[in-house]
Amino acid sequence: MTGPDRGGQAAWLFTAWAVRLAGGRPIRIRPQDRHRPRLPPLSALIVGGGADVEPALYGEAKASPPMRELRRRSGSLTVFLLSLLLFPLIWIARRLSGLRGRHGGDGDRDALETELLQQALTEGKPVLGICRGAQLLNVVNGGTLYQELSDFYEEAANLDTIWPLKSVDLVSHSRLAMTLGRTRCPVNSMHRQAIRDPGRDLTVVARDRHNVTQAIELDGNAWVIGVQWHPEYLPQRREQRRLFRALVTAARQWDAGVTTCAVQQ
Repeated sequence: MTGPDRGGQAAWLFTAWAVRLAGGRPIRIRPQDRHRPRLPPLSALIVGGGADVEPALYGEAKASPPMRELRRRSGSLTVFLLSLLLFPLIWIARRLSGLRGRHGGDGDRDALETELLQQALTEGKPVLGICRGAQLLNVVNGGTLYQELSDFYEEAANLDTIWPLKSVDLVSHSRLAMTLGRTRCPVNSMHRQAIRDPGRDLTVVARDRHNVTQAIELDGNAWVIGVQWHPEYLPQRREQRRLFRALVTAARQWDAGVTTCAVQQ
């Protein structure tokens, strides 16, 4: 699993726990590790969340921030009061996750993860992109991103929460839908950017009710999935645990030289 040099402890701990529960062995790789004499062999790659992807990587200049900030609250009074009550825990979790300062970008991390993604895709290794990781997966394959999603959420605020309060619809018979075992799924939402044009051989397999892309996957047999939400922060959700089990199963199959990845039931 990749991450930033500074911060990202919560993301690492939660994702490592999810991988271990699925039977895998997590290995942390950060930009500072890029020039180590020997990196451990990897059977799969997880590119985690964090700073915005550098717009120059998909041929754009950095957009100026909008005059008005996107509202980050729910219309539900119950959810609003719960968020107030749990605000200290959420604030601590976000600081530990490395999401603070994410708008500034991380060029060293972009370089490391681009290199690892290109290598994994060339070798047919299983890949799971989480939030920023899904966006970078798309960019590496020639796709583009929306730098700001305000226009999609004029009437209803885009949620900014670690709780599974957003609903996404999945394409039936997609690898992701079969892995999760459902075509509608509650997820969390911690992003202000999203995929615009899918990259080469990538198909959109989940959207929210505002038609914002929430997941992509690579065509063909390779197990390559990118999700806009953070499944590592949803260990209480059985379908999100299935996502990590499927990744570990695909990693074992890649090690064994099996090119067709079965869906983990």
